[in-house]
Amino acid sequence: MPFRFRLLSSSWAATLLFFCGCLLLASPARATHIVGGEMELVHGTGESYTLILNLYFDAYNGSPSALDADLTASIFDKTNNNRMMNVVLPLTSNTFVSYTNPACTKPTLSTRKLVYSKVISLPANTYTSAQGYYVAVERCCRNNSISNIVSPGDAAQTFYLEFPAVVRRGQPFFDSTPRIFPPLADYACRNELFYYDFGGTDADGDSLVYELVTPLNGHATATQPKPASATAAPYSPISWNSGLGTLNQIPGAPTLQINRATGRLTVRPSNLGLFVFGVSCSEYRRGEKIGEARRDFQLMVLNCPINTKPSMVLLPAATGQVPYRPGRDTLRLVPGGNHCVRLRFTDSDPNSRLTLSLSPVNFSGLLPNFTTATSGSVRSAGMPDTLTATLCFPECINTRGRVFLLDVVVGDDGCSLPKRDTVRVAFTSVPPPNSPPSLVTTAGPQLPLVARVGDLVTFDIAGTDPDNDPIQLEMTGRNFNPTALGATLTQGSVGTQQRGRFSWRVDCRAVGTDSLYNFQFTAATSPCTERQAVSITVPVLVRYTNRPPVLVATPALPVPTAPGQLPVVRLSLGDTYTATFAGTDADRDGLTMTAISENFALADAGMRFTAQNGTGVASGTFRWDVTCDAVNLHRPLDVTFQLVDATCRPLPQRQTVRFEVIRPNSPELKLYNIITPNGDKVNDEFHLPELPLNFCDEQFANIRIYTRWGQPVYESSNRDFSWPGQGSSSIYYYLVQYTDGRQFKGWLEVKP
Repeated sequence: MPFRFRLLSSSWAATLLFFCGCLLLASPARATHIVGGEMELVHGTGESYTLILNLYFDAYNGSPSALDADLTASIFDKTNNNRMMNVVLPLTSNTFVSYTNPACTKPTLSTRKLVYSKVISLPANTYTSAQGYYVAVERCCRNNSISNIVSPGDAAQTFYLEFPAVVRRGQPFFDSTPRIFPPLADYACRNELFYYDFGGTDADGDSLVYELVTPLNGHATATQPKPASATAAPYSPISWNSGLGTLNQIPGAPTLQINRATGRLTVRPSNLGLFVFGVSCSEYRRGEKIGEARRDFQLMVLNCPINTKPSMVLLPAATGQVPYRPGRDTLRLVPGGNHCVRLRFTDSDPNSRLTLSLSPVNFSGLLPNFTTATSGSVRSAGMPDTLTATLCFPECINTRGRVFLLDVVVGDDGCSLPKRDTVRVAFTSVPPPNSPPSLVTTAGPQLPLVARVGDLVTFDIAGTDPDNDPIQLEMTGRNFNPTALGATLTQGSVGTQQRGRFSWRVDCRAVGTDSLYNFQFTAATSPCTERQAVSITVPVLVRYTNRPPVLVATPALPVPTAPGQLPVVRLSLGDTYTATFAGTDADRDGLTMTAISENFALADAGMRFTAQNGTGVASGTFRWDVTCDAVNLHRPLDVTFQLVDATCRPLPQRQTVRFEVIRPNSPELKLYNIITPNGDKVNDEFHLPELPLNFCDEQFANIRIYTRWGQPVYESSNRDFSWPGQGSSSIYYYLVQYTDGRQFKGWLEVKP
């Protein structure tokens, strides 16, 4: 049974280290001192789960060779008992189980909790059986000193857990099985009431129901104590000794019982010995059972020194001697009345240490408090026979006409578990009357307040409470967040008032389709944790107007020749164009003037723009020195002049102008194809005077003349070339090239 050492000697510590080391070196052995255990399946994320086996081992009688470094769990389909997989669970934790009262420790009762666990995957396309699944671990053997089963040293254990499919009705279904806690660490005393809480928790909030069950034996044997894997169900139960069974597992009056709703175990054992018992915890979701966890455990019953239950009386009046009568009296707590009661508690046993505690029965929230010591010793040297304490109920408790029940409990430090005396106190309570706070503001009297962008809106609010309860000032907005608009409320206490200063520098965030803002201010108090509040609303109307700025150019910009076309400024190479721009704004908004082009840099085209921006006025100068740089860009020269007003909703003024360079007029292109070099000075030479004129990067490059067989006979880079022919009649071909890639081809006949 459980035992936690308070202090380890060096020799014992060395022995313990050797004991733990043997754990990993030992081969499977007959473990005759298994106390019990249970399994859990904890959902992680997605298809990931952690499978856990908690195994409890008799650390006093058990042999290190009986401890396992791992155990194998097997998962089966409940519908057909098909094996889904085997999971090797390595040992991940090895700790002692604590006693409820360490002072009751017995050297021969010590239990270890061994935790075996591993992360597994339950794929959604595999674990879909409507009946769910079960997982089992089989191990032999039980503690051979068990008193209530047949041949305990040869009896095995099957740790068993049921869980649902991970997909139900076509939807993902996630579940973590119940966690039953804590493990039993104490012993029971013969003919004394033993109680223990086996109640568990469920991470998914499912309902849990507890029942006594017969522990499972399974298929492991003393000759094969650790099977390679579990066998499929059914698992045979252990065999009870004569006269015992599922509903009478431990002899007693009453025998072992468990509360179906809470998991609380009770028994008044009549026989000495070591008794095994089983508990199941069924899991329900929306009224449907989805899983079951089983705990297999044992309880030692010993002869204990007689421990008399402590006793307690409650005296309602501060100076009275008439005790409170549970079940007949009701304390009625009213404003201005006495809210305290006296407690007198004692124990007939010598050297008893008594402790008071409170347990609400049918309510939650505020609890009474002890204004004096809640524990002490009686009937030892220098100690009194009877202790006293004062219990006071807060004035703020409000039972709202109901009768609240409170258990006042005194417990001793007896073994194995404290004995208790409980006085159940029925009471009603009415809190003191309280008036709501009041709230005033300096905003107004003309409402709504009117503001424009840039204005600073300020006013004060003040809250007062007639009962001098602490006040908190709050600011909210009707369908908007005041702090998101930059509004603030600072507050502080001045005497009995809570004063606040509202401040709002109105900016563009307040400009919208609905410019009326209703600010709500609240003075709130919380007497007896019940909120009381009063509110006032201050509307603020934000007015916003904006007139577009005016942009004027001197000289005036050209007028488009047709709707949808841009105005065009045309200049020749060497010319200069200058324009000045003036911007004004009737609202005196800040103005910014720019000149930009989307497809070229102004400087690359010989253009520049300078601006002087300001409040209400702006000016700018545009200059264009026309050079071949503008022509060589080979793209439209579109410049947008823009004037923007710095306001919440700007109304920019824009004017786009196209600038073009005037090209020189070239004669109509004529390509000649015959010459007669006969000396008559008429058409004696070949030349092309009507070729396109040179312009910026469009320059004449060369002319080449070839025979009909492709042999070059003439080449010149002079635009005014002249070729007299080769003497005899023949046909020639020529090619004219320009620097911009243009070419002109033709043929030429020479006649003598």
